[in-house]
Amino acid sequence: MLIAHLPAGYLLARVARQRFAAPGMAAALIGSVLPDFDMVYFCMTGGKVHHHDYISHWPLFWLALAGAVLPAIRPLAPRWFPTAVVFFAAVMLHMVMDTVAAPVLWLAPFDWTKIELATVPATHSNWVVSFMLHWTFGLELLICAAAVFVAVRGNRRGRGMQQA
Repeated sequence: MLIAHLPAGYLLARVARQRFAAPGMAAALIGSVLPDFDMVYFCMTGGKVHHHDYISHWPLFWLALAGAVLPAIRPLAPRWFPTAVVFFAAVMLHMVMDTVAAPVLWLAPFDWTKIELATVPATHSNWVVSFMLHWTFGLELLICAAAVFVAVRGNRRGRGMQQA
């Protein structure tokens, strides 16, 4: 995924707030893009290793971290527990979304099999163009459109309530 992680995090936060009264917009937005911060290292090292091979893109790493952090937060800072859950849910949403059109090491470090649902062939010299012209980019546009729709609808409702 290229552009839909942040909008998907926004949608996740809105659902968490509506369904579970869970706060955490910032946590969802950060969690939805945090795994891609490995791009800094990727660029600094010349991009010799695909950034999805780094630990920040290992779903089991995040699940293990959540398994350690969430039980500790619940008794120590129960007020922050729902926000932490939203954060880790957003990180895992990032992993699922990446798996649509890019290889993810779902079982690393125990198994190095790369899993992806659709392979985006290099149809153009620029890989970004290849991604943007692949059908999976339509899913990204759909997620972005849904986020805009939810945001606009939410803002209209908020203004209507203020005027009443």
